[in-house]
Amino acid sequence: MTPSAPANALVEQDLCAPVHGSVIAIEVQPGQAVARGQVLLLIESMKMEVPLEAPWPAEVLAVRAAVGEVAAEGQGLLRLRRRPEGDAAAPPAAAAALPASPAGPRPELQRLLARRALLADAARPEAMARRHATGLRSARANLADLLDDGSFTEVGALMVAAQRSRRSLDDLQRNTPADGLVCGTGTVAGRPVAALAYDYTVLAGTQGMNNHAKSDRVLELAARQRLPVLWFLEGGGGRPGDVDSPIVAGLHCTTFGRLAALSGVVPRLGLVAGRCFAGNAALLGCCDLIIAVQGASIGMGGPAMIEGGGLGKVDADAVGPVPVLAANGVIDLVADSEAEAVRHAKALLALLTAPLLPAGEPGDDPQTLRDALPPSRNALYEPRRILQTVADAGTLIELRRDFGIGVITALARIGGRAVALAASNPRHLGGALDAPACDKLARFMQLADAFGLPLVSFVDSPGFMVGPESEKTAMVRHAARLFVNAAALRVPVAAVLLRRGYGLGAMALSAGHFHAPVATAAWPTGEFGGMGLEGAVRLGFRKELEAAPPAEREALFQRLLQEAIARGEALNMAAQLEIDDVIDPAETRDWLVRVLTVACAAPLPPRRAFVDAW
Repeated sequence: MTPSAPANALVEQDLCAPVHGSVIAIEVQPGQAVARGQVLLLIESMKMEVPLEAPWPAEVLAVRAAVGEVAAEGQGLLRLRRRPEGDAAAPPAAAAALPASPAGPRPELQRLLARRALLADAARPEAMARRHATGLRSARANLADLLDDGSFTEVGALMVAAQRSRRSLDDLQRNTPADGLVCGTGTVAGRPVAALAYDYTVLAGTQGMNNHAKSDRVLELAARQRLPVLWFLEGGGGRPGDVDSPIVAGLHCTTFGRLAALSGVVPRLGLVAGRCFAGNAALLGCCDLIIAVQGASIGMGGPAMIEGGGLGKVDADAVGPVPVLAANGVIDLVADSEAEAVRHAKALLALLTAPLLPAGEPGDDPQTLRDALPPSRNALYEPRRILQTVADAGTLIELRRDFGIGVITALARIGGRAVALAASNPRHLGGALDAPACDKLARFMQLADAFGLPLVSFVDSPGFMVGPESEKTAMVRHAARLFVNAAALRVPVAAVLLRRGYGLGAMALSAGHFHAPVATAAWPTGEFGGMGLEGAVRLGFRKELEAAPPAEREALFQRLLQEAIARGEALNMAAQLEIDDVIDPAETRDWLVRVLTVACAAPLPPRRAFVDAW
């Protein structure tokens, strides 16, 4: 047997090409001593330089390659003779150490950091001073308030306006940062969202070619990842000054269609302070819920477009002021400041995306509901007090308060469960449903259904509004919207009949009929009839009343009315199973918790296609 060689014996070995490529540099020559890790030769392969390094201290015996030669992977290029570790003939290992880091960032990193610095609000003190003088915040400040700290991943921050053919790049970088749209993804209370904000300090928050590309990118991510969209939409609409593209009219822009396609898929919240015109307003109108700050002006065309259409000169703040648009239904929620608008947005997002949280305390003592309705069957009361008592404390958010005031719509939690609440408002037309109230409730049904919120309806209505003036509003069609939308609901409905449940209006408020809800209960004050009881008596007993002596006619009417009231009382309705039960008003909240716990256990079928913009 041949004895093994000593561990420190000299060994000769070929070094082979690790990849297929061209030899571009040879750093050694025969007879040279090299240290472990020293670069001996460079090969270029697919535009990458691959070093061939000494695996141990050695002496170069032969070089078998030439610069420019194409070497095959595994081809022998150098022959080395190994020397023992620490051989004095080899250069010290320190010679192979990496070069020391420069004193500061590398040039390319310096350029990036300088470019990023131009994005900060502090880089434009004059623009920020003008902005703050209006009492409003910057786009970045609003997003910072909305999103969780450190969660924002910005998209397209380095873009500038598409005006390089008419302005210097330095000018554009300094004065059109992010092309006037700050956008990306982040979280709100831990919930992933897509967040966008037009920057009014950049070209009046107008929509440029490049920022349309950014918004399209973020909306595509929202669709792919099912992210709620929150968008600050202040701005002047389309921007005619972008000239870096051969686009003629730009009407093939896909941003509006992308946002519209998310209807019924994810919640879309639009926030606006200041002026919001044209394209910006069109995007706002596509949102499921609109939060506007006092002082905002919103319109499908700004002053320039109005004047250009030959319609005269209009002050920007007079185009679509908040009081007008809150009353006509455009605005869902009015805020006193951008900070309050952000708080509303966070609360709404939680209700729309977190269906069940730990139960909260009731807004008021449930026992107070026993006296929520006056003893007189014709006396007014405040229905909002009932909603506030039934809902978890601090969760009730009323929507479209100043529009369609015959019905109250709100989002809240009951026992921790997010719900949609609707209630008749007897303070307007006695609770009758007119055309605006029908429109308001019909879309509210769509909103609840799209986001899986069970609908709870508190009913006290004499029916649909009637009469020649009402019919001039296309009442037939508006009333039918309630039946059509109710028939398409996937979410469970619970109905609580507070007092009057008359005719078609009460049916419409109860998702189409009294057996459409998963549970229908009345308070003891409930009274029911195919129409208003006074009218039913006068119409149904006209002959008897006309035949009665005038002195006895009123007494007969009152007797017949009391008979109708007794026949239509809640206890008699429940005895006939026209409703499911009569409950103590103080039990309303607990009854709803039990009903919804069971009704919401089953998964919902596929959702409807979209939520109507109106």
